[in-house]
Amino acid sequence: MPVAPASLSLIAGRVEARLTEVLDRESLRWGAVDPDLGALVDAIRQLVAAGGKRLRPAFCHWGFVGAGGDPAEDSWVAAGAAFELLHAFALFHDDVMDGSATRRGERTAHLVFADRHEGGGWSGEARRFGEGVAILIGDLAFVYADALLHDAPRAARELWAELRVELNVGQFLDILGTARADRDPTRARRVVRYKSAKYTVERPLHLGALLATGEHRAVELDRLSAYGLPLGDAFQLRDDILGVFGDSALTGKPVGDDLREGKPTPLMAIAAQRADGDQRQVLARVGDPELTAEEVAAIQAVLVATGAHQAIESEIDALVAEAFTALDALADAGFAPTAVDALGELTRYVAWRDA
Repeated sequence: MPVAPASLSLIAGRVEARLTEVLDRESLRWGAVDPDLGALVDAIRQLVAAGGKRLRPAFCHWGFVGAGGDPAEDSWVAAGAAFELLHAFALFHDDVMDGSATRRGERTAHLVFADRHEGGGWSGEARRFGEGVAILIGDLAFVYADALLHDAPRAARELWAELRVELNVGQFLDILGTARADRDPTRARRVVRYKSAKYTVERPLHLGALLATGEHRAVELDRLSAYGLPLGDAFQLRDDILGVFGDSALTGKPVGDDLREGKPTPLMAIAAQRADGDQRQVLARVGDPELTAEEVAAIQAVLVATGAHQAIESEIDALVAEAFTALDALADAGFAPTAVDALGELTRYVAWRDA
């Protein structure tokens, strides 16, 4: 497996310093109003500090540098921090929608606050309290993300608005597909594109470029899309594989959680198309939150036996090849060589990571 590029940690360091500055200030500000309010900001801080690959800030940074921006400037750092907070918003809400117990190796916020409710003997239902608080924490992260881009050029703020809409649309398609136990491959790939692919790679590249130029250049953004969309798809397909076959010590989530949630992934769509009668009976258990480890292993075996696992691996390889071709075109169009080289390293890491 490829190791994370060295540049990733340098970018993460600057972004994390900005996040610490923002969250420390807000925790003190609201903790002075009421001691209980500091807990909301501290929950964001805990999730952000618990891990994460900082890929969105990295793609934003290299979009900025590639389009001619000075890496010593601060605008891309604020945008990178905004992406981390937007991602935190999505994770807080996602964990409530999916009923997840852990995130990045830690107990999820809605369960932590439900525990506080139960331990305090408070009135009402602990589950509803915990979920309500987690939703509010996610909303707060969303507001802080917006505030960080307050001074961005108009074109960048317009793109930021669009990517937020896309993220919410993708989340809806995901929960709708889960509820329907949808195994349609076209709809599964639509979820991949809108829930994760666009806002993980394509849109951070776009935002970085717009911060550097201050204006919308359609041709340049199209070239970035030609690279970012296939790589974003490869990123989410790898996530789908890790959600079923990954090592929980590395991913921070129990193995098989995606199977228990019944996620409408291309991996499942391919398996459903190819399965025989006995295999379909095994796959029918997908979406059961009480799946045992043995049942998860049986489903994994079907995903391998039908060739679905290998088909997704082959698709990732093809998408990476497409991304590299587009990256060559970016280089020919005058994208900064340092950015091209760095994006090449990120491409390999994103597609073949193990966490």
